Amino acid sequence: MPEKTLSSERIYEGRIVNLRIDQTEVKGKPALREVVEHPGGVAILAFDENERVFCVKQYRYAQQRMMLELPAGKLERKEDPLETGKRELQEETGYQAEHWLFLGELIPTGAYLEEKIWMYAASGLSYVGQHLDEDEELELMRFSLEELTTMILDQTIIDAKTIAMVLKVRLMKEKGLLPF
Repeated sequence: MPEKTLSSERIYEGRIVNLRIDQTEVKGKPALREVVEHPGGVAILAFDENERVFCVKQYRYAQQRMMLELPAGKLERKEDPLETGKRELQEETGYQAEHWLFLGELIPTGAYLEEKIWMYAASGLSYVGQHLDEDEELELMRFSLEELTTMILDQTIIDAKTIAMVLKVRLMKEKGLLPF
């Protein structure tokens, strides 16, 4: 059942996220909802010529640890998700892809976060040069889908988008649903 929004107040505006408090009505009774506003992002599962998948290992400050993830990045305001994917793949890996397949959308957590992640698979890669952001430092790695699945099961990989995409693509590949 949809909730009726009675009022909304943005209480924080940041570089990446904003926070607002909404007064809503649920079953005729008032309720407060805290919402983190985020423009969304794109994640890319890119296959090289040997069907290995590009991953990046980088320090994630909020988690205070190194994490192994698929290449991904934040949408700029009103940017097309596919264009974001193309930009982020080149920035983080140095590669451009000839073939792109939209895999769907992922909601990291619907309880308090507006963020949506558009998921893409890519292939037909050619190296054009890596262009990391000034505050970005990462190690580029490649793994087979089987190796990535093992790392998900042993909790080497704990990033939600990476887990979802690797398992989805592996199932699609096993069922013959990937065009490349």
